[in-house]
Amino acid sequence: MTEENGHPDMDYKAHNSTYSGFLGLLKWGTILSAIATIAAVIAVT
Repeated sequence: MTEENGHPDMDYKAHNSTYSGFLGLLKWGTILSAIATIAAVIAVT
């Protein structure tokens, strides 16, 4: 559904901004978790 065909009460610009932020957080959280896991494995061995 695009902005032209969407419901007029929906704020698609804010939705897209929030979703982009969520995807960025997910991406960097995954990368940092992998780095932390690798560092922990190296520290234990």
